[in-house]
Amino acid sequence: MTDTKNEVREQVRSRYAAAATAVTRGNRDALAVVDADQSCCGPAENVSCCGGSGEVDDAFGAGLYSADEQGELPAEAIAASLGCGNPMVVAELHEGEKVLDLGSGGGIDVLLSARRVGPTGFAYGVDMTDEMLELANANKAKAGATNVEFLKGTIEDVPLPDGAVDVVISNCVINLSTDKPAVLAEMFRVLAPGGRIGVSDVVAEDHLTPADRAERGSYVGCIAGALSRAEYLQGLAAAGFVDAEVTFTHEAAPGMHSALVRATKPGQA
Repeated sequence: MTDTKNEVREQVRSRYAAAATAVTRGNRDALAVVDADQSCCGPAENVSCCGGSGEVDDAFGAGLYSADEQGELPAEAIAASLGCGNPMVVAELHEGEKVLDLGSGGGIDVLLSARRVGPTGFAYGVDMTDEMLELANANKAKAGATNVEFLKGTIEDVPLPDGAVDVVISNCVINLSTDKPAVLAEMFRVLAPGGRIGVSDVVAEDHLTPADRAERGSYVGCIAGALSRAEYLQGLAAAGFVDAEVTFTHEAAPGMHSALVRATKPGQA
């Protein structure tokens, strides 16, 4: 089982590396480039982190951000967007807050967060892919962001201390983890008491079995590894979160939806 999990993680890493490389080489639409090959077992350079249908799907990518939001960012940050939603819609960030983005990729959500929390706040991004971290840091420099730091690490083992942030966000990455309880536990750990999560992710309808989900798309394509709504809520509760909600926004595959996930870490007694 461990070998299988490691293989899946390496496949995910290689897909993200391919996406970052496409943008670094000057292609302004990484999703279109890496989504060109329908085979999820094909070369990493030709397979999407999300989607994988052989054509760009409206459920994924930079089109989920407003024109104003896109106008705030370097073109390369927009081009590297491979998410299934817009965490800014659910995060409701405030001046002075500290934010962590799990699986930060090219940095689009970190840079948007940094603008919203202002100079008295701070935005961290965690990613396991060297190519994405290099791209994100280049985008940070182009944006002139001084309240941003990108860290190398996995979302199952975040390189930040307990209670380090007020908000945790993520965009279509948790479904890619092979150890989701560890991810949810890390989110809880790094949040300060009273902190919250605002996540975009692919979530299955409750009647779909794991086999049903696998029939609808690959693990690397953000489909096969998705939790159901009930599984998500149960996992959040088990990690210690309260007031959890999973709200479907648009369909990514039959019975599979991009969703907004909210939950809160209880405050100090």
